[in-house]
Amino acid sequence: MKILEISWWKWFAVILFIYVLTRGLLLPLKPGIVDLQPSRVASGVHSVIHMTGYNTNYSLDTPRVFFKISNEFLAIADSVVVLSDTRLNIHHKFPPFLPVKQKLVQTSLIVDSELDGAAVIPSKLILSQDSIDLEEGKAAWTLKDSVHFHQKHALRFPYRNILYETIRNTFFHVSLWFAMFSMMLGSLIYSFRVLRTGSKLDDYKAYSLVFVAILFGSMGLATGSIWARFTWDTWWTNDIKLNMAALSMLIYVAYLILRFSIEDPDRRAKVTAAYNVFAVVAIIPLIFVLPRLTDSLHPGNGGNPAFGSEDMDHALRLVFYPSVLAFTLLGFWMAELWQRALLLEEELSD
Repeated sequence: MKILEISWWKWFAVILFIYVLTRGLLLPLKPGIVDLQPSRVASGVHSVIHMTGYNTNYSLDTPRVFFKISNEFLAIADSVVVLSDTRLNIHHKFPPFLPVKQKLVQTSLIVDSELDGAAVIPSKLILSQDSIDLEEGKAAWTLKDSVHFHQKHALRFPYRNILYETIRNTFFHVSLWFAMFSMMLGSLIYSFRVLRTGSKLDDYKAYSLVFVAILFGSMGLATGSIWARFTWDTWWTNDIKLNMAALSMLIYVAYLILRFSIEDPDRRAKVTAAYNVFAVVAIIPLIFVLPRLTDSLHPGNGGNPAFGSEDMDHALRLVFYPSVLAFTLLGFWMAELWQRALLLEEELSD
């Protein structure tokens, strides 16, 4: 049967895609904290803070709530009223003095339950004090007993503020770009062979890889724009990484224009191969060097990490790396089909 003649790596790509789609879309996120109101309270007064959680089960297990200032000072809320699985009312009379010399301090809120584990919303609550008494503040914000926070050991994707469920786009947006770069490097190898031997087959292989790389790059820009709309509230920003990525795609669009403008096959193969070498060399500083020289909203640049523990944990990596491999294999498979179509078109025209 013809279906059994498909190469093993193509079957492997199909299996990886099924795994990425099922695991990447169905595995839930860890419990987290969406928001709390009000975001500013005064020391020395009784406050009620309304908190909204995500993927939480507060009605099954009333959590403890802590207020954290730096890594040294912690206070536990006076009482917690559960309104629903995802909503809490936190009652607390903050001490009159803070353990810092500033009159305003950013405070993190920690919600801990045995069922959901511990969730943190960092630096969300602003505390104010009218006067400063550092010793009294330190005494009031130091717990007498050590605190043990629960951990949820079930395999789930991390909950990240702002990202929420869009964190799953990592498996598509980022993987498309990784696959695109793999195909560009593959086309570079065939372009060198064209310049050395003038092989028509190598020319078709290089062109097919570039064509699919442009397709993947365009999908990467589209998924990135959609992601930006939900996280940055805009389809596009004047961010150097985004602008350099768009410029890189324009360089490769010029490759297609150049190829379609030359009729002589031998001259077209040599010229486009030389241009492809230039294009691959050009995108290295555009994508990997220039964005790192300035601040950027995009992860991976300007001190904003992309694959650190705050962005990628083991649950994400178990899907992300197979996704990169799956898209890469799919890209080479599509390039192979495109190359065969070009050869078939040439045979029919002859």
